Amino acid sequence: MNDTSVARFPLWVSIVVILGALLTLAGALIGKLDPALLTNGSIATEAVRVYADYMFARNLALAIMLLFLLGVRARRMLAAFMVLIALIQLIDIGDDLARGALLLVPGLLVFVIVFLLGSWRLFGRAFWHIDAWREGGEA
Repeated sequence: MNDTSVARFPLWVSIVVILGALLTLAGALIGKLDPALLTNGSIATEAVRVYADYMFARNLALAIMLLFLLGVRARRMLAAFMVLIALIQLIDIGDDLARGALLLVPGLLVFVIVFLLGSWRLFGRAFWHIDAWREGGEA
């Protein structure tokens, strides 16, 4: 691997990753501090609290890893992680559409598109190209 692939990160990708980490962290904090927000105004039952604790742990781990990978300039790992987070959001969009909860869909869709474009930039090719995932597959 050459040094320029590690050192050069487009500023817009760094901004997108930081904003994505902050949004993910916000989701974690909502799950921990006020799980009733996850119920659309219903009472937060014990089941909701358990789910909210899982959401807290997973979202916190995702946010930490995004910032860590950005900080250490792990270009390919960060690109792959961005694809993973975009996939999570796509599944969330599908779930929202199935439930008829359309309010969040446009914002999530923008999040997905921007994260996939960022991963494309870091991989040097579209994520659906198998060489983007293989060692030594740098563009």
